[in-house]
Amino acid sequence: MKSKPEEVSTSETSVSAAGEPSPGSLWGRLWASQRENVRILAIALVIAVCLRLFVAEPRFIPSNSMEPTLHVGDRLLVEKVSTKLHPPRVGEIVVFEPPPQLREYGYSGKQAFIKRVIATPGETVTVTDHQVLVDGQSLQEDYVLELPDYLMGSITVPPGGLFVMGDNRNDSNDSHVWGILPAQNVIGIARFRFWPLSRLGQVT
Repeated sequence: MKSKPEEVSTSETSVSAAGEPSPGSLWGRLWASQRENVRILAIALVIAVCLRLFVAEPRFIPSNSMEPTLHVGDRLLVEKVSTKLHPPRVGEIVVFEPPPQLREYGYSGKQAFIKRVIATPGETVTVTDHQVLVDGQSLQEDYVLELPDYLMGSITVPPGGLFVMGDNRNDSNDSHVWGILPAQNVIGIARFRFWPLSRLGQVT
């Protein structure tokens, strides 16, 4: 008389041939009920990463160099698409990686600066008599904290470069200190302040 083959018990944590939990197990039932949620979460995560890398990202203002336009603690949305289509324009507020001349003083590539574009390639910037001149014309700047209390000889922006300054002219580590910003260092344009709520709105 042949003995019955031994039955092999199935653990609740067994997996199917496809690598997913067995449908009859506890984990299988949990996986079946949550699989769609996991997939949605994974897709959302991929989209969020792509948006941050290629479209926009949040940034935090750590210093007072852009006052009164931006204050310490402001949270901004930095848009990255337009800089791929055309160079930053005069008046736009750019977020950028430190140029080589700043890295020589210990700033790392992970640190980001934020300044306003004052001049683009071919334009000449001079600071004299408490005024910023571009090609000999005084800029009308109602956004600055105070007029510059320093002198700077004429600097002509070369191809592929930008001249940037902080709105807090007398307390800003900008192009009047370290020179021309390579346009390729620009991360994006500061477009929108989402915090604090009392100052919610477009950045100009």
